[in-house]
Amino acid sequence: MVTDAPAHALREAGLRATRQRLTVLEALRAREDSITAQDLHMELRQAGEPIGLTTVYRTLSALADAGFLDTFEREGELAFRHCSVDHHHHLVCEACNKVEEITAEEVERWVQEIAQTRGFAVTGHRADIFGLCADCSA
Repeated sequence: MVTDAPAHALREAGLRATRQRLTVLEALRAREDSITAQDLHMELRQAGEPIGLTTVYRTLSALADAGFLDTFEREGELAFRHCSVDHHHHLVCEACNKVEEITAEEVERWVQEIAQTRGFAVTGHRADIFGLCADCSA
């Protein structure tokens, strides 16, 4: 059962709380890994959810644009993950696609130091670290 909290969050972001958006958002909220639109579509269809692939693509794009999802390039395709709204970075496992959020403090110091050294005014950045998680590297 979908609660009203995600619907409220969608409305606050200026999006209509459609059944498809709520379904996709709920499917992503509990995941530790990132997932492509095609894989999510297949999972939803196998779970009995009547949703089209084009709808999944459009919904993921709208949710990412609204800040609900982070995107990761994976083998030439975008993968999506529900993340916190606080500024953060990621550790991304290249084997199992697990994504772990990391706080931004250390990265922020490095970004500011590099920018200041070069006289650069930072307006934004993205720093993700790719490798193997503890489970996959064991």
